[in-house]
Amino acid sequence: MKLKKNCFTQALMDKDKQIGLWISLASNVAAEVTAPSGYDWALIDMEHSPNDYFSVLGQLQTFANTDTTAILRPEWNDPVIVKRLLDMGVEGLLFPMIQSVEEAQKAVAATRYPPHGTRGFSGGTRATKFGRVTDYLARVEEETTVILQLETAAAIAQAVEIGTTDGVTGIFFGPADIAADIGLLGQPLHEDVWALIKPAAQTLIDKGVPVGTLVNDTAFAAQLLNDGFTFVACATDTMLLAKACDAALASVRAGIG
Repeated sequence: MKLKKNCFTQALMDKDKQIGLWISLASNVAAEVTAPSGYDWALIDMEHSPNDYFSVLGQLQTFANTDTTAILRPEWNDPVIVKRLLDMGVEGLLFPMIQSVEEAQKAVAATRYPPHGTRGFSGGTRATKFGRVTDYLARVEEETTVILQLETAAAIAQAVEIGTTDGVTGIFFGPADIAADIGLLGQPLHEDVWALIKPAAQTLIDKGVPVGTLVNDTAFAAQLLNDGFTFVACATDTMLLAKACDAALASVRAGIG
């Protein structure tokens, strides 16, 4: 049995535009609702959601039956967390709050076996279909997506150095935390936030580094993809549900005489 091709990794290398959905509901049932939509990638979030390893596993099993690549954001750049997630069969990771080249190197190392990294070895995991994937060790490094998230002005100032670190697949800009860092808490779409992000993103794009982000604004998401961003998440499951619930209630109330 051979290791499955990671379509998302290949798409980023080919600069093929990828539309994503943020997954925060921590439920395999909720994942089943969103999975058939056909997004190119879905980000299962452990940093800002109640997800644990078992809830993540259920969602991975759900997305495994679709063409959507499930990417995982761990709580932190921690090699122990990364080891467990990779053993569970996660195809890609988005590391939060990367602030330096050293932190970038640590993240990459956590996804690689020695001598190229620090990942611990176990042969009988879900990632290898419990020992059945014969080429896992030879190919897992090239198939695993490693995305680093920049969330401060200081990190953006080092975007090129971080983004060109060996083993990095792409750079993700976190506008909400960038906004907070520059005194605009709660204003991720503020023009000053994007005045900081866009030049750094363009420099990375010019150097061949795929860049992405999350914006809960579909028109702006499309604009960013047209401007050279390769992977953009355009909505969050929790916010979609909240807006739909509010809209349904408001519609009925408005229709009552």
